[in-house]
Amino acid sequence: MTAVELAKPISVVPAATDGVRKRKLKGNADLAIALGLTALMVTLLAWNIAGFPSASDDEGTYLAQAWAVQHGRGLAHYTYWYDHPPLGWIQLAGLSWLPAMLAPGLLAVAAGRIAMLPVQAIGLLLVYLVSRRIGMPRWAASLALITYGLSPLCLTMGRQIYLDSFAVVWILGAFALALSPRKHLWHFAAAGAAAAVAILSKETIAVVLPAVLVAMWQNTARSSTRPWAFGAFASGLVLAGCFYPLYAVLRGELFPGPGHVSLIGAWGFQLGSRSGSGSVFSSGSGASSLLHSWLYYDPVILLAGAVACSAGLALRRVRPIALAGAILVVVALRPGGYLPAMYVVQVLPFFAIAIAGVVAWGVTTLRPGRVWWRWAALGAMISLSVLVVAPRWYVGDRRALSVDDNAPYVQAADYLRAELPGRAGATVVVDDVLWLDCVNAGYPPDKVIWFYKIDLDSAVAKRLPDGWRDVDYVVSTPAMRQDPNSLPTVRTLLTRSTVIASFGPPGGQIEIRRVDKETP
Repeated sequence: MTAVELAKPISVVPAATDGVRKRKLKGNADLAIALGLTALMVTLLAWNIAGFPSASDDEGTYLAQAWAVQHGRGLAHYTYWYDHPPLGWIQLAGLSWLPAMLAPGLLAVAAGRIAMLPVQAIGLLLVYLVSRRIGMPRWAASLALITYGLSPLCLTMGRQIYLDSFAVVWILGAFALALSPRKHLWHFAAAGAAAAVAILSKETIAVVLPAVLVAMWQNTARSSTRPWAFGAFASGLVLAGCFYPLYAVLRGELFPGPGHVSLIGAWGFQLGSRSGSGSVFSSGSGASSLLHSWLYYDPVILLAGAVACSAGLALRRVRPIALAGAILVVVALRPGGYLPAMYVVQVLPFFAIAIAGVVAWGVTTLRPGRVWWRWAALGAMISLSVLVVAPRWYVGDRRALSVDDNAPYVQAADYLRAELPGRAGATVVVDDVLWLDCVNAGYPPDKVIWFYKIDLDSAVAKRLPDGWRDVDYVVSTPAMRQDPNSLPTVRTLLTRSTVIASFGPPGGQIEIRRVDKETP
């Protein structure tokens, strides 16, 4: 090499610039795909969101608790007894004010569901991001997002106001951070904090923590970053998670004692005293009935997801997500535990990613190339899947987009708002769904009472010195009528009242009843 050649500068900038440009182009392509598909899925979620599915008591409960936070009445509008960590409905409080302000005439649950749409959008985007970070190609990550968003179970449960939706978003965020390709320490600390926020949104998501740790283990080097990464994760988890027990300590409500609720007492009830749902394998049990209701909406994602999670444990890239899904399945199958109706919300994103991951592995393994029979096998698999999935999902999704199950609630809310005689100072007993509608209509919050609180909350009983005779109206719903013997005051109110208006079909009617106080 001559002196002139040695003197020439060695240019590395163009190569580096090309690398940056390629990464930006890839990132822009991913962003465009993810945003486009998410916009489509959110549009489907929003379509008929007020009409389907039927409003549930849990939705009304979380909305009412969010209302209490918004109006400075504490963590709940009744005595907060640590049944769930409050961060879920605190987040809901930060979202629900806008739809309620823009459309005050909406059923409160409908406005709350609209407020949840940004949460679902973030969840869909994170499904795509996590799929890409475990090494899936774009088409497979898109398949995961579409599988998640188009599932009739997602179009049903994903529309409802559940704390699980917040927990899912935060735990997916923890996975995305734990799988960060840059491997910065703050990413792992943020993953720990995100996992803590997920648990404080809905405590049952804590069972997925081992899968987050597996993801971080696979994404770190043994000798250099791994110990620091786990230390950072633990720090973020503890520092963000300690605020909940600290709140109980500062209020003197950590341990059980006379005259107050307690965090440990609530844990004892949830883990030991609460009646279980039975086994999913026992015909007629609550857990079995719940599983069949999930399968009714979408057997495809549940069965395929369970199989994919089992198979995905053998695939290194898919293993963390498959482990999360497998853990959730094992917890659901345990005998004697309590299985809530919204539990499936936590399962769906992991099932969708696992399905796409296993499909991507199968396509990569086949590598059709020029071998005709591999193309034929791949085409047959795709055709069979479409023929099985498309008809089932079409029926389920069409129902979600067209059925109006909440018309009776809307009619009852309109009546309570405009036509109830003497409503200004009336004491009204309602179910959870209509509590916030009554308050928004101008009823004093202290005179709108959840029906089960009359018999189960001593603080509410003090508001009614003459018992059932202090109640003016009862809004009777199927939930109120399903087990009247366990609530004697409610049973008395239903017996000693007269229907003045009713809405809905027989058997599922919502009745406005005037209490007959003179009845002997």
